[in-house]
Amino acid sequence: MKTGLTALLSLLVCITTYGAKLFIPMDDRQTNHLRAYGVVYAAISNGNRVEWLLNYKGGSFVMEYSATYDATCKQKGVSFTRMSNSEYMTAIKKVSASSFNGDAITLDKVPKIAVYTPSGKKPWDDAVTLALTNAGIPFDKLYVTEVLEGKLNKYDWLHLHHEDFTGQYGKFWAQYKDAPWYLTDCRETQQLAAKNKFRKVSQMQLAVVKKIRDFVAAGGNLFAMCSATDTYDIALAANGVDICDTPFDGDAIDPAAQAKLNFNNCFAFTNFTISTNRFEYEYSTIDNTSFRFLPESTDYFSLMPFPAKFDPVPTMLCQNHTKRIKGFMGQTTSFRKEALKPDVVILGERKDVYEARYIHGKYLDGTWTFYGGHDPEDYQHIVGEPPTDLDKFPNSPGYRLILNNVLCLASGKKDVPAVVISESKSVAPAPREISTNYNTPASAVKITAGSANNTLVIAMAGANGKNTLIEQVTFVNNAGKEILSKQYNAPKVTVDMDSLPPGMYNIKVNGIYAGKVVKD
Repeated sequence: MKTGLTALLSLLVCITTYGAKLFIPMDDRQTNHLRAYGVVYAAISNGNRVEWLLNYKGGSFVMEYSATYDATCKQKGVSFTRMSNSEYMTAIKKVSASSFNGDAITLDKVPKIAVYTPSGKKPWDDAVTLALTNAGIPFDKLYVTEVLEGKLNKYDWLHLHHEDFTGQYGKFWAQYKDAPWYLTDCRETQQLAAKNKFRKVSQMQLAVVKKIRDFVAAGGNLFAMCSATDTYDIALAANGVDICDTPFDGDAIDPAAQAKLNFNNCFAFTNFTISTNRFEYEYSTIDNTSFRFLPESTDYFSLMPFPAKFDPVPTMLCQNHTKRIKGFMGQTTSFRKEALKPDVVILGERKDVYEARYIHGKYLDGTWTFYGGHDPEDYQHIVGEPPTDLDKFPNSPGYRLILNNVLCLASGKKDVPAVVISESKSVAPAPREISTNYNTPASAVKITAGSANNTLVIAMAGANGKNTLIEQVTFVNNAGKEILSKQYNAPKVTVDMDSLPPGMYNIKVNGIYAGKVVKD
């Protein structure tokens, strides 16, 4: 009897010690990065708790071990190991240490995903649809009519397929005006506009853009690639302004269109110039395609570092097994930095050509993420080419960025709002957003732009309305390095940031993360 009991106890100890967790590495040892996201999504869908170990072995995942997901990983060709409790605790201790830029983020909420795409086949494919399908992540398709009917409120995440929201049919007119596919596309889009009671396609597209804007404002998350990025903002800026030339809507462009643009309506871009040339395969000066002059062999961009413990959302969006991502073209390839609003978070950039490739931001209660280029594994996708076979690219870093955006929502983490201050001595600061310290509910920290340029006002109020003192304010850059630290002894202080170069900084008050500021 004792022998049997001893054997049972030994077996339980063995199981607990050596088979407690299923660990999915996401560094170079992973055989199929893209399908690993599908395994994690399926686990969360079935009520399992998954932890995303940020910046640990490529942004790895860990969950309770089960024979089901053991078999699923093997079936999908996803590398995994059985991790003991002691190994798990060692990993958690590492990512939690203040000296390591990482964290363990719990994923337990399944985002409902929609892809905005026409039902008819067009002569191009969509990288996001390919990525979701390859990973086995479910999604619904919807288009103009469904959006106008208000069906977006059923979803958490919306991707915009290759789309022209300005109503200019992709500006393909000069090259393809006689092509059967182009004529069919124009005819079907005009019929769709008429069905929804719009006289012009541009008017229909603007109505769609406004519905999507309201979806984001209410807490939705928007992801767009290629021309769906800049044309979305251009349509918002051109609200009520005719920017379409005669071949696109039957009448001439408003000669004062540029002066009538309202950049305050835009999510990401400002002070751009629209293209009024019907022969130009370009929408505006937002896109950097015509200015970059990079051969394919040297085209790449770099992911930015973010402090995982302070700002987990951009950190999750940049998880990868490499920080250098090979470039790829599109009608909108990349974004000129001078066209970005100051509070836009640059996730990936190419510094020597002054362009951003991957950007992110907040709009009221929701977020948007724009990713330049058409297909991460097809450098210059030509109209009519077949879709990319992702089974040939299971470890694509460029495609991983797409799937990061899906799993980020499973964490329930929110973006930290940024305060923007102006470096210009000739421009008075505009009203700015307030950032609140969510980590210490007993002592909310309010951060606002000061009345003088390059100044920041920080005020702290403790529990029951009693003031608590600000003793130290520290500015930390995205690489985690302390740049400036000042001592105080007051409930409200004004910080002069004149000595800091332009950029984004995380702020610690009394050693606790309080928010972030952008010096423009």
